[in-house]
Amino acid sequence: MNVHKNSSFPSRLGFALRGLAHALRTERSLQIQATVLLLLIVTLLVLEPGPLWWALTLMAGSAVIAAELFNTAIERLADELHPQENAAIGVVKDCAAAAVLIAATGALAVSAALLVHLVAVSGSAG
Repeated sequence: MNVHKNSSFPSRLGFALRGLAHALRTERSLQIQATVLLLLIVTLLVLEPGPLWWALTLMAGSAVIAAELFNTAIERLADELHPQENAAIGVVKDCAAAAVLIAATGALAVSAALLVHLVAVSGSAG
């Protein structure tokens, strides 16, 4: 029986936070991505772009974190169910890693667009 199914919202929130904490403790890539997201937030606080830029950059950064968490979950499950080398499992893991790469590339594109916007705004103000 699944103890998580039909649990209260506070219980489900606790499960999610426990998973996030575990991944942050054990996954170097997630630690780096979370640090970059925190630096992004500090940068947004300093540069004070408009709310749309806050939304775009935070959504892009959150997508990277979510993709990395999915990647971690897939890798852990695959390793648990099939610990020996397997070409098909390798493809699954590679696809999950590719999802992180795509999300990170999108986040970099949003960051670059923000930088171009800020340079254009500061150039027209002077």
